[in-house]
Amino acid sequence: MGKVFIVDPSKCNGCRNCQIACKDEHVDNDWSPWAKPQPDTGHFWIGVDEQVRGSVPKVKVSYVVKLCQHCENAPCMEAAPEAVYRRDDGLVIVDPEKAAGRRDLIDACPYGAIFWNEKLAIPQKCTGCAHLVDAGEIPHCVDVCPHGALRFGDEGEFAADIAAAEALVPERAADDRPRVHYLNLPKRFVAGVVVDLEADEVVVGASVTLENLDTGDVLVAETDEFGDFWFHQVEPAAYRVYVEADGYLTRVVEADAVAEDCNTGPIDVFAAPRA
Repeated sequence: MGKVFIVDPSKCNGCRNCQIACKDEHVDNDWSPWAKPQPDTGHFWIGVDEQVRGSVPKVKVSYVVKLCQHCENAPCMEAAPEAVYRRDDGLVIVDPEKAAGRRDLIDACPYGAIFWNEKLAIPQKCTGCAHLVDAGEIPHCVDVCPHGALRFGDEGEFAADIAAAEALVPERAADDRPRVHYLNLPKRFVAGVVVDLEADEVVVGASVTLENLDTGDVLVAETDEFGDFWFHQVEPAAYRVYVEADGYLTRVVEADAVAEDCNTGPIDVFAAPRA
């Protein structure tokens, strides 16, 4: 059934041990016939995409590990079938001898995973540490990940994870059939703080309802001791936020999380008139 990578961004803290491990394994090391030495700089056969999301004070940082997707229908193989091949275990290899001079392979990869080695005049990318796999070991990047954000093994071993996983680029998944599967890819958050400006205090324990204006789906949260509320991992969409609290009028505001995470800012609520 072959080998697969499982990547879980929710467990990644951006330590970049994986990047360092890749350099340690491949810089100045010739692992022919799978790979020639990687240059000291400029290549990220595995990299960490860091994204700062939201706005102060509602800010989150997400980290997504990116590497060759080892596609079953690899675009690079289609572009150069004589120079790129897929092993029986599913790892896709750019043959360093047969791919010499094929700078066009960089543009053939829609994932930006192929790099040009100027000194050797060859395209290079992640090999899945094929030399280690053949020795019964796991890729060095997986071995050093301290939080289990990277895993590697037989496809059958990860059947449940694969069933729940997403593709890094969903619109290409059906055509390319990547063998790197992602769990918990960052979506959107909607967050804010509920305040009573007249009393100059936050409102604790307010009920906050988030309504997806596209689907009608609703989520409910409660403000914490700081008056804050958070809705994590929501779909990119336009939302309506309803705030209800004892002694206050219901407040309704719009929250646009279509293109980016949404910090609603302070939501001021007003005391209900006494009967």
